[in-house]
Amino acid sequence: MTKSDTIPKTKKEGKTMPETLQIKTKIGNIRIVAQEGNIIEVSFLPEDTILSKTETQNPVLQEAKKQLIEYIEGKRQEFDLPLHPVGTAFRQKVWKELQKIPYGEVRTYQQIAIAIGNPKACRAVGMANHCNKIGIIIPCHRVIGKDGTLTGYAGGLDKKEVLLQLEKQYKETRKE
Repeated sequence: MTKSDTIPKTKKEGKTMPETLQIKTKIGNIRIVAQEGNIIEVSFLPEDTILSKTETQNPVLQEAKKQLIEYIEGKRQEFDLPLHPVGTAFRQKVWKELQKIPYGEVRTYQQIAIAIGNPKACRAVGMANHCNKIGIIIPCHRVIGKDGTLTGYAGGLDKKEVLLQLEKQYKETRKE
């Protein structure tokens, strides 16, 4: 089967329609969206969301589901998925840098700004994080304030804290 065989044939404006998969996990309900063979969104859903019972056969969504569950269970520290984040060149640069932050570690907005060669762009780095549609996989939850406080996260600060604690717990477990 070729890659084109796995892409849904419904078209809109020359592109395939996005497909969505919703999963229930121990850290919350998650929506995964794929289009044209790439993940374009991973986000938390409100806890009271009634999840769709429709199960997609899209292989990219199925693999993303598998890898996210492995991550949440502490069995995966890196993702290997085709991603298509949409944003400006600056945001793309920030998102690439976020993917370099090791599992279980954090960086400040300032450290990210320095790493991309724009040390005064701390606020712009924060806005790029805010605009990241592929949460968890592009780990914007690993970015914290200069003073070590948890700041802004699209999924909510409670989810950011849960993700950081999960990574800390499983990173320490793997050391033993």
